[in-house]
Amino acid sequence: MKLAEALILRADCQKRISQLRERLERVVKVEEGDSLAEDPQTLLAEVDRIIENLTQLIQQINRTNSQTPFANLGTLADALAERDTLRIKSNLYREVIKATFGQNHGFFDGSVNARGRVRTVNVAVGALFK
Repeated sequence: MKLAEALILRADCQKRISQLRERLERVVKVEEGDSLAEDPQTLLAEVDRIIENLTQLIQQINRTNSQTPFANLGTLADALAERDTLRIKSNLYREVIKATFGQNHGFFDGSVNARGRVRTVNVAVGALFK
């Protein structure tokens, strides 16, 4: 199986698990005296089957990623790890910048000098490019 095919199947499994979770959440909420619309045990068995398939797919994907060379970064797995940590770093800086400028509220509260805020952001943003 090709990597692209395995990635598509992984996404499909994750989507199906999410759909089954939603169905399980609905089916367990039943009024006293009413019958269940679906058998929760059947749904759980389906979840278990899909999770087993998902585990195998992820293992195959990880094996492929760890053996596939990627540019000057080592393997594809190495590049993916780099991407993930850069995403974490980027999100952290984005949230710090939002907090600095008060974007959560849409205005400065006036209690902190705006110049000090800008300097802090400049230092933080500058650190991104080191």
